[in-house]
Amino acid sequence: MILNILEPVLAILLITAILLQARGSGAGLAFGGDGNVYRTRRGIEKRLHGATIILVILFFIIALLNALFNF
Repeated sequence: MILNILEPVLAILLITAILLQARGSGAGLAFGGDGNVYRTRRGIEKRLHGATIILVILFFIIALLNALFNF
């Protein structure tokens, strides 16, 4: 069934999107980097954030449908 193929593909895309958003702020702060906690998202970071939200919603729907139809 297509749900069995789509779920792992969405999972890999979701993991990739989350890892691309991770920032190495710990090392930067240790060597005098900027310590601002809040900042606005711009450009590709904003699109990646939106894509991550869409991927989470799609993954949840596909996982739910897969659980309901695979008895």
